[in-house]
Amino acid sequence: MIESLFGYNLHNSNEESKSKSPSPSKHVLEPKRLQNLTILLKALNATTEQVCRALVQGNGLNLQQLEVLIKMEPTKEEEAKLTGFKGDLGSAETFVASILTIPYAFPRIEALLYRETFEDEVTHLRKTFLMLEEACKELRSSRLFLKLLEAVLKTGNRMNVGTIRGGAKAFKLDALLKLADVKGTDGKTTLLHFVVQEIIRSEGIRVSESIIGKINQKSKRRNPEDREEDYRNMGLELVSGLGTELCNVKKTATIDFEVIASSVSNISQGMGRLRRLVNEDLLIKEKGSSFVESMKTFLNYAEKHLKELEEDEYKVLELVKEITEYFHGNMSKDDANPLRIFVIVRDFLAMLDLVCRELRRSKVLAPFR
Repeated sequence: MIESLFGYNLHNSNEESKSKSPSPSKHVLEPKRLQNLTILLKALNATTEQVCRALVQGNGLNLQQLEVLIKMEPTKEEEAKLTGFKGDLGSAETFVASILTIPYAFPRIEALLYRETFEDEVTHLRKTFLMLEEACKELRSSRLFLKLLEAVLKTGNRMNVGTIRGGAKAFKLDALLKLADVKGTDGKTTLLHFVVQEIIRSEGIRVSESIIGKINQKSKRRNPEDREEDYRNMGLELVSGLGTELCNVKKTATIDFEVIASSVSNISQGMGRLRRLVNEDLLIKEKGSSFVESMKTFLNYAEKHLKELEEDEYKVLELVKEITEYFHGNMSKDDANPLRIFVIVRDFLAMLDLVCRELRRSKVLAPFR
């Protein structure tokens, strides 16, 4: 009875609820790609309208949002699927499809991201070039570093008297890193120990004869042993401070030259793409639009700064070439790292610092023979 009375209505009710429920949306992208887009859309924290308006006007999105959007750029195949589908898509796919209705949408995003990061990129590179310039000046002007090189050359010639290597007038800086490998008769004292002991005594005498040195020694005993100890302490203090004097040299040794070169190149290439977008791709349909005008204003500013940056790069590389040829001989075109001279000096300074610490702990070291 109940079934006969209410079954038809129940059946109709079920059919009616099914007809009223929304049809499930379709997906045209691969599941993994769709999942990534969904995550990115949540991280974007902006509506479709906000993004589209920003792409038309040329402002309104921050750096983080632009970085998220650039990751959402579809491949040509994905773009064809999204723009060609006529049904209902999921939220992430609908979002990307909506952006694609704007001409050159993702080149615009790239242009906005380029503008947003331009200042920081240029500032970072200028600081790097300035540090390189200072490093070259430090090597050129360091009297103590030149004295150490002179002491190494004299010691090497003294050891090679009567051989084909004797009487050398110069040496490659690589030789500095081998000084610790040559040991004396005691098996402990290295050639570097000997050179440092020689230089700290001569530098100690020089400092002691200065006004400051004489003032510091007025109250001290003046017998020969005391004087020698004074020379040693003052010279050791001076030599151990060479690393501080050449601080930019040590910093420069950590720079990856390829990264610097590629950074300037990337900025130049990015500007080339921006020019094409503004002066060619959008020239006819969007001439005078907010996006084009804002980008033209930026281009005028950026082109000037890029030119200055490229000039700075050329200038500093010429300085590096000069300093390398001055200390190390001609720079090879095949040298993978033009900044290698700074790496050599940094490693030598680390060895020098170690020897200075050992000399502080030990009053007298065995002579080198």
